[in-house]
Amino acid sequence: MSFEFKNIDHIQIAAPKGCEQEAKKFYGDIIGLKEIPKPSNLQGRGGCWFQYGKQEIHIGVQDDFVPATKAHPGLLVSNLSSLMRTMKEKGIEIKEDTPIKGRARFFVSDPFGNRIEFLEFQ
Repeated sequence: MSFEFKNIDHIQIAAPKGCEQEAKKFYGDIIGLKEIPKPSNLQGRGGCWFQYGKQEIHIGVQDDFVPATKAHPGLLVSNLSSLMRTMKEKGIEIKEDTPIKGRARFFVSDPFGNRIEFLEFQ
């Protein structure tokens, strides 16, 4: 092959129109991701962008929005138990699933019903 995959640049998570304040509270204030400016030519579309390590999470407005309850990003973190405590303190419901050997993990739903997984290698 004359090409190779390097990394994931970003993931996009859909949300309904008018989602920006709730997205900023959840992804920025509760999870602690850094909000980054959207390029000026995309700002009229709504939504907001966040940075996660070297990757980005784009919250994009979808007119016929339906939450992703199965498909989801899996965000690798350190000190997963601390994140879990923080989420519980903020009133976020924690959902556990079938264990995977070598990984601790849990799921939450964002304010729009999208599934988000957090995991830590053990």
